[in-house]
Amino acid sequence: MSVSMVPADRPGLPWRRRPPALAAVAAAHLIARLPPARIRAVLTFVRRGAAPATAEQARAARDAVLAVSLSCAGEGCLPRSIAAALLCRSRGSWPTWCAGIRVNPFGAHAWIEADGHPVDEPPRRYRVTMVVAPRELRR
Repeated sequence: MSVSMVPADRPGLPWRRRPPALAAVAAAHLIARLPPARIRAVLTFVRRGAAPATAEQARAARDAVLAVSLSCAGEGCLPRSIAAALLCRSRGSWPTWCAGIRVNPFGAHAWIEADGHPVDEPPRRYRVTMVVAPRELRR
């Protein structure tokens, strides 16, 4: 993807909370190598049974991913967004995972949303091309 997003000050994370974030980042790097249709299929499978993530849950997951991974803190928006979604899922929730493009100048980007808004993303206009939203829970 093409958006540079290195935060000036990466969030800290206590050592005891690092293993789940590191596992999510490792899995995300593997998933990010798949073709787009397969990425969607994997994320659709993984989201099953999860409640929709709140903005606070999604932000905490994204911050944890940024704290443990330089590649996700840089231009790695695809693995960053996948890792944040996977980390949310490991905690029982699922954000809306999105990927999109812009035309002028051309660029692609992936991000997560919660409560209908992008989580800690700059305001940019992307045409959403792929979405894996939380499923409505049956009552």
